[in-house]
Amino acid sequence: MAENAKWYVVHTYSGYENAVKTTIEKLVTNRHLEDMIPEMQIPLESVTEINEEGVSKEVERKVFPGYVLIKMVMTDDTWHLVRNVRGVTGFVGEASNKPIPLSEEEVLALGMEKHEVVVNYNVGDHVRINDGPLESFTGVVDEIDADKNKVTVVVSMFGRETPVEMELDQVEVVKD
Repeated sequence: MAENAKWYVVHTYSGYENAVKTTIEKLVTNRHLEDMIPEMQIPLESVTEINEEGVSKEVERKVFPGYVLIKMVMTDDTWHLVRNVRGVTGFVGEASNKPIPLSEEEVLALGMEKHEVVVNYNVGDHVRINDGPLESFTGVVDEIDADKNKVTVVVSMFGRETPVEMELDQVEVVKD
């Protein structure tokens, strides 16, 4: 069942995010619904705050105050479970009581799930671009940033060496 789970955004009263998350986690455990609601997150960011004395400290701040992100299989039971938790005001994108899940692009943009791409090329390798406007161009890998899913390839266009940033899976090694 968990493979059918999608990410949904739940709106809460301001300041109730942690209480809502904790309550839902307890309900999920008590009712053995771990396969129906496998994951919940409150996106946080680390921010350095400097007080009046000039002392700085790292604090965790909610990226989306008033929201909890829940990966769940949407059924009447799971909808009621989440919807009836104290502090929950509803699902974001609800149309006629049917919540709309986040798209794959939205999930990736929020950093909720990482799709790891294993590449078979390294810096200095000759590669062919297999997707996008520069499809079929060849070049040399200049830089690989796996965390951002980016590779920089230097291609020769109009007699000039031009660095082009692509996604990791948009290039492949040129076979000799």
